[in-house]
Amino acid sequence: MANLGTRFHTMLKGRLVGRDADGRAYYESRTANRTGGGLKRHERWVIYHPGEDASAVPAEWWPWLHHMQDAPIPESARKGWQLSFKPNMTGTPAAYTPPGSAARGGRRARTTGDYEAWSPDEA
Repeated sequence: MANLGTRFHTMLKGRLVGRDADGRAYYESRTANRTGGGLKRHERWVIYHPGEDASAVPAEWWPWLHHMQDAPIPESARKGWQLSFKPNMTGTPAAYTPPGSAARGGRRARTTGDYEAWSPDEA
């Protein structure tokens, strides 16, 4: 969610380019500005949903947002074997916790094979 300054800047200088499947709005400045390298290009930004971070930008929009492409990749270009996009879930209840992690009680299956734990007393 944008603060008041971002909303005001977007209203005055922004042009809506599109929205992703989750409804995030992507904007581009109406006029091109000079960059540090002397190039002229349009400023680009995204308005996130409340509580989201930059990992919420899907792969279709990431290259456009970072000036790697002139247009976002259409969702129709997605291949059947590609998984649907999920943002980084670290720090949320939906975060990945492997077996044996502290979030799952810290117990894991005993190892099999030739694994032997090192102890500093045996050095």
